Amino acid sequence: MKSIEDSVIALPERRSIEDIKKSYPDEWILLGNPEKNEREMEILSGIVLYHSPDKREVAYLGRPLAEGYDRVTWFFNRVTPRPKRSAIVSIYSIRPPK
Repeated sequence: MKSIEDSVIALPERRSIEDIKKSYPDEWILLGNPEKNEREMEILSGIVLYHSPDKREVAYLGRPLAEGYDRVTWFFNRVTPRPKRSAIVSIYSIRPPK
């Protein structure tokens, strides 16, 4: 487990979602004061408070960092595709002994 200093952003600055996604592939990201589109469905920008591949780490270590912000949100930035599930199916017939 990383220390909190490894994932804390020194100077909080608003960054675009594109920049955030490029910087933290396959990680959970905690954002402070996220700017969303009119329908509140898509994040446009925010202040990165904490990031880590471990969801629990972001939840526990990021909590004190979220104090003082009006709103916070977190999301997983998936870059690597999920492995496809496959099933092995065997088809055979049982013949009675001759």
